[in-house]
Amino acid sequence: MGLGRKGAEQKGRRTPNPGEKDLRKLAAQVARRTKKPLLKAEIALKAGRIVDRHKMAKHFQLAIEDGAFSWERKQASIERELQLDGIYVVRTSEPKNRLSAEDAVRDYKRLAEVEQAFRSLKSADLRVRPIRHRLADRVRAHLLLCMLAYYVQWHLKRAWEPLLFEEEDMQTIRKQRAPVASAEPSAEVQAKKVTHQTAKGLPVQSFTTLLRELGKRCRNTCLIVSDPSGNTFDQVTDMSPLQAEALRLLDL
Repeated sequence: MGLGRKGAEQKGRRTPNPGEKDLRKLAAQVARRTKKPLLKAEIALKAGRIVDRHKMAKHFQLAIEDGAFSWERKQASIERELQLDGIYVVRTSEPKNRLSAEDAVRDYKRLAEVEQAFRSLKSADLRVRPIRHRLADRVRAHLLLCMLAYYVQWHLKRAWEPLLFEEEDMQTIRKQRAPVASAEPSAEVQAKKVTHQTAKGLPVQSFTTLLRELGKRCRNTCLIVSDPSGNTFDQVTDMSPLQAEALRLLDL
């Protein structure tokens, strides 16, 4: 079991409750309506909208009558909520010798990567277009191909971290950082964002722009016009420094 804290960057600061502000406005509105007082049902409808919008019904006691409206805090309920405010518990069936409490929190926070993977399948990274299958085998085959494509992309991004706006050696950084601490970019990533250059002076890329740059390299089929035999030969274009570094990082 792991314990985490949400909103650590706020450092305990609290903003005024906007729901209370709206309740004060409603109370003032009811008090002003002396010639034609608001009915109990009208006041209840307005008050219900406020507490529903701010999710605060369990913390306030409302008193509503024809032409009269007042409210007060349920202080005991608020105090109980404050004790757990910003705290969440991650529970797992894994034993401690296989998954520590800290790693449980780290793995839970990595669920965002799963959501990012689904976005990658549908967006500009992989561009898996909608295909409507009717047979179960084809559905499974489609899912397998999508996962294989993402698997290749995942490894490419890890290998190309020095060329991308990515944190290098993220796994080590996660292990060293407290699991409940706010994620802060390293000095290397901040330098990339400021200079838009890698440590070797190459332009920093996104995954999409790097693939586009690699796609510029091609094999040309050449024909010598003066050769009557019509023989051809292939010639590959020279690599740019960026292309050469990308292939080097892939050990190609």
